[in-house]
Amino acid sequence: MDANPDTPSDADLRRDAAAVAELLLARGLMLVTAESCTGGWIAKTLTDLPGSSAWFEAGVVAYSYEAKEALLGVNPRTLERSGAVSEEAVMEMVSGALARCGAGVAVAVTGIAGPGGGTPDKPVGSVWIGWKRRGGYAQARLFHFAGDREAVRRQTVAESLAGIRKILT
Repeated sequence: MDANPDTPSDADLRRDAAAVAELLLARGLMLVTAESCTGGWIAKTLTDLPGSSAWFEAGVVAYSYEAKEALLGVNPRTLERSGAVSEEAVMEMVSGALARCGAGVAVAVTGIAGPGGGTPDKPVGSVWIGWKRRGGYAQARLFHFAGDREAVRRQTVAESLAGIRKILT
């Protein structure tokens, strides 16, 4: 793993997941994840906690354009016009995840974890995270994470969990 001091440890991620679990339980809400660049790491971090079935409903890993369209309802025109790593795409991913599940809260991530795949407009480390609460709050934010592939993905998981905590408090 990259020695970036901003890269969270396993213990940090477990602590953050436990805080999310506590808030979801207290509010009687279920969570759904829609992940691309993290490959299910957010869902894994959350479901590593015993009893997660009380507050975790589902996780979708959609890497290809076709999977984003079929599993999350992302509009093909959005992907053609803006690409998968865009505010438009992540908001369609998070909305699609909520629309397909009974969960009250969703998080979606799409980005370029590296080491390749970056462009001048979307360099490696560019990650869009979207959060949505059923019937209300929705936000997307672009992050530029430093480090190798694992560091980018770890930071994405941590920021995803932090955003979930934020919308629940």
